[in-house]
Amino acid sequence: MSGAAVPEGARVVLATRNQGKVRELRALLAAALPELDVETAVVDAGAVDAPDVVEDGVTFEENALKKARQVAAHTGLVAVADDSGLAVDVLGGAPGIFSARWAGRHGDDAANLRLLLDQLADVPDEHRGATFVCAAALAVPGGPEHVELGRLEGTLLREPVGEGGFGYDPILRPAGQTRSTAQLSPEEKNAISHRGQAFDALLPHLVAALTPAS
Repeated sequence: MSGAAVPEGARVVLATRNQGKVRELRALLAAALPELDVETAVVDAGAVDAPDVVEDGVTFEENALKKARQVAAHTGLVAVADDSGLAVDVLGGAPGIFSARWAGRHGDDAANLRLLLDQLADVPDEHRGATFVCAAALAVPGGPEHVELGRLEGTLLREPVGEGGFGYDPILRPAGQTRSTAQLSPEEKNAISHRGQAFDALLPHLVAALTPAS
C-alpha cells in the first residue's frame, strides 16, 4: 500500500468525487452485494485523498481504466471507476469524452447544457438522436483488470426538464420513455441507464475481487 490514509472498514474505492455518481454507484453495489455495508466499505476518492487523474485517453474505456489503476495503486484497495458522456449523432459522437468540460470548465453542468442546446438549436427533432455511454473499470492491486461498456439511446430535448440526476440528464429522453432521464426516479434510471448496464456487467468481477478465495 502507498501509505494513503484509508478509512476503517473501506474495501472498495469509487474513483470519483462526483457525489451524484457516488450515490448511483453505491445503490447499484448495495443491490448486488446486500451483505456489504456500502456506507463504510465503499468510499470515494476524496475519502482517501486520491490524486486527480489526468483523463488523457481517447476513449471512455481508456480513461476509466486509468482512473481505476491509479486509485488502486494509491490506496492498495480494489478500485472502481467510470468514464461517461453524451454522444450526439449530428456532432459525430461529440461531446463524447469531453462531455464534462464541453463549455470549457470541468463539471459546469449548466454551461455544458446551454452550449450544447445552442449548438443544436436548428437541428430538427428527427435528427436529435444521442446516446449516453459509460465505461466501468475495475482494478485489483496486483490482480486482474476489467472494463465493461453500457449505452442508453434517446432523443435530445430542446430545454432541460426535470430535477433529478446530474450532467446531461435533463435533456435526454431515453428511447421508449415519455420523460427525460432527470424525471425518472433513481430506481427507474438505474434499471435502464448506461451506468447501470456497465456496472451490472462489471459486478461479477467485483464480487470475485471481494470474495475471499476458498
